[in-house]
Amino acid sequence: MAPPSSSINHTSNPCIYGDFVSSYAERKSRFMKWLSKLFKSTGSNRGGGGGGAASIGSTSGRHHPQFLGEESMVWPAPRRSLDDRSRIEKEKEELDHAIALSLAEDLKKPNGQRWRTDTDEDFSRALEDSMNPSYPPYGQTLYYPRGYILCGGCNRDIGYGNYLGCMGTYFHPECFRCRSCGHPITEHEFSLSGKNPYHKSCFKELTHPKCEVCHQFIPTNGAGLIEYRCHPFWSQKYCPSHEHDNTSRCCSCERLESWNASYYSLEDGRSLCLECMESAIMDTGDCQPLYHAIRDYYEGMNMKLDQQIPMLLVERQALNEAIVGEKTGYHHMPETRGLCLSEEQTVTSILKRPRIGGNRLIGMRTQPQKLTRRCEVTAILVLYGLPRLLTGAILAHELMHGWLRLKGYRNLNPEVEEGICQVLSYMWLESEVLPGSRDMPSTSSASSSSSSSKKGGKSGVEKKLGEFFMHQIAHDASPAYGGGFRAANAAVNKYGLRRTLEHIRLTGNFPL
Repeated sequence: MAPPSSSINHTSNPCIYGDFVSSYAERKSRFMKWLSKLFKSTGSNRGGGGGGAASIGSTSGRHHPQFLGEESMVWPAPRRSLDDRSRIEKEKEELDHAIALSLAEDLKKPNGQRWRTDTDEDFSRALEDSMNPSYPPYGQTLYYPRGYILCGGCNRDIGYGNYLGCMGTYFHPECFRCRSCGHPITEHEFSLSGKNPYHKSCFKELTHPKCEVCHQFIPTNGAGLIEYRCHPFWSQKYCPSHEHDNTSRCCSCERLESWNASYYSLEDGRSLCLECMESAIMDTGDCQPLYHAIRDYYEGMNMKLDQQIPMLLVERQALNEAIVGEKTGYHHMPETRGLCLSEEQTVTSILKRPRIGGNRLIGMRTQPQKLTRRCEVTAILVLYGLPRLLTGAILAHELMHGWLRLKGYRNLNPEVEEGICQVLSYMWLESEVLPGSRDMPSTSSASSSSSSSKKGGKSGVEKKLGEFFMHQIAHDASPAYGGGFRAANAAVNKYGLRRTLEHIRLTGNFPL
């Protein structure tokens, strides 16, 4: 079922309950009194008239006319009896006399014809109604709406039982039902969306946002408003408190850990969700096929790297130590996930991937490695434990740093150098997620030995991760990485990659 519309009313005590009939004894008593008054007037008038039409409304003596309702009829007010018993007997005698008199007049007319008066019509209608007790007598219209009443739920006649009036419509009590669960609404308060009624609990279940971490209704703040956080790409809604209560966040896709799912804990303190874990690259040996595939991607764009640059997967601590030892360079904060080294250092790399022990990755083997500078680039370091597409994006970025240094691009400002490196990272992701979008070579076939391709190509989950990494690059808020990418990407789209790189070499800036 479709949600409900945003026009919401919470109604309290909205319904009118009633009964269409009074008791039969009460109706009979009222009718007999009315009929008695009618025939006293009729008998009096017929006694003074001839055989023509009856004349209504002549009075004499001390009886004064009395006007009732909208009937425009006049008759004498009834005499007050001395006691109830004598009054009832007198009325019965007068009624019997009136009926006998009426029958006698009918016999005097030829062929049973007689003049009919408005009073006779009233008498006939009243006598017919008295024989059918299923219809209410005149004067009961205050108890129910006039006309043929249909139930707004089942579209059947409501009849003469209890009814419920709401939203300008009438219902059998059992037909006024919740749009969501289909059960009757018996509470005095309910929620209304458009013309659809809901139990308040059902409506809250449909419309009130739930936290995707703790799976509870997101509470209101001090101003009575529903306040929550929402991831800009994944649209994950969660309580603001989870940003400060040590809830785990995936180091790759940034989603918070749900209470009904467990993330994997890496030995360096990071957390990894189950989806990112499926294609995570854990050691230097596993990453070599992907690294060579991205070098081939560069060669396919006539940007071959002439030097063999070592590539190592490292832990967070080893990467941070290498950043401290590097004299130059601009690093993405708060956490750098890749580095193009220019200085000689000893770096601890991951030799053997860890194994899974419960929700932890344990048993990882590392070894220190002396890096000797043989050219402008000493090595490329990448953080271990990231999904294949994110690892590849980092490699493409760092290889562009290496290419610029090897080709003699010197003293570029951070916006230009980081911006053009981010463009190459974005282009590689685009070739993987949206192959053929820029007529660029794809590395999927070349990296077929990677963890994702072993299963026969990228899954829908991995493609969605690739789209997220592209989203991260395009919406980065930092001046160098985000602002630089947008300026570089605009230049490449307008002039092409080759002309943009040539302009940077000559001027140190992007072409306008």
